Amino acid sequence: MARYVTYAQTGGPEVLEVSEGPEPTPGDGQVVVEVRAAGVNPIDTKLRAGIRPSPPFTEPRRAGFDGAGVIVAVGEGVDGCGIGDEVVVQNTQGTYATHVVATPGHLTSKPAGVGFEVAAALGVPVATAYQVLRSLGVETGDTLLVHGGSGSVGQAAIQLARTMGAEVVATAGERNHERLRELGAVPVTYGTGLLERLREAAPQGFTVSLDCAGTEEALETSLELVDRTRIGTIVQGAQYHELGLQAWSGGSPEPLTPEQQGWRDEAVGAVLPLIATGEFDVEIGRVLPLDDVVEAHRLSESGEVRGKIVLVP
Repeated sequence: MARYVTYAQTGGPEVLEVSEGPEPTPGDGQVVVEVRAAGVNPIDTKLRAGIRPSPPFTEPRRAGFDGAGVIVAVGEGVDGCGIGDEVVVQNTQGTYATHVVATPGHLTSKPAGVGFEVAAALGVPVATAYQVLRSLGVETGDTLLVHGGSGSVGQAAIQLARTMGAEVVATAGERNHERLRELGAVPVTYGTGLLERLREAAPQGFTVSLDCAGTEEALETSLELVDRTRIGTIVQGAQYHELGLQAWSGGSPEPLTPEQQGWRDEAVGAVLPLIATGEFDVEIGRVLPLDDVVEAHRLSESGEVRGKIVLVP
């Protein structure tokens, strides 16, 4: 039997249920992946809570979009992958489960040197960071300001920006400063006096800003320090859009362009080799069994855990 997490209405973490059913079978052009680990993302909790709009319920909805596992069944017309292949799954609904049906276009081959839990933590954070940095045109010579650098997207953005040749300054609470230094960023504490501290941290000035925090402070300091054309957010999309700034997701009314979606699709494949060689680090904050999915969502919403929360069936 397969096990999977569903919810039949929006609400608090307690609406999540672990159900049982027959193992799925692949249709034409599909595979079945036996899930070894699933990543918990803020978008999962926002959809479950009804904060992010979604279609009306017609049946219980499966949870999760990121995971990693082993292909156990292959449908007709599938080329390039086979039973026994270890893969990363992204942008596929229902990864909080023992088994998930996916299409090859949403799979990336997992190197042997990358564990399942780390691989499952990549999808949304890495795709988001990679896409926004490409959208902002980050390159050698840039000085990037990341608001909220200790979160999963922030940590990914710091490391990717460094590989692109940029210097990085990131805001965070003091308890997270050492982690930011490990990733190659200059840490700065947010709060009163932030503008002055940022100017001291980067006397050469800033050329680009990414808001992963969603605070008025982040917006105000970015407008003070960076040209408007190179300011972006992943959390305050509607507000930034109204101001003519760049915004992706986070309530932005503008859909991604085909080019931006292409960047998201290629991100995991670009990062996996860096992880295998130790050039990119993924912080796993907590690993919980699938049965503890309610606690996983509670922890995700509380902000008590730094790093990625991962579920293991």
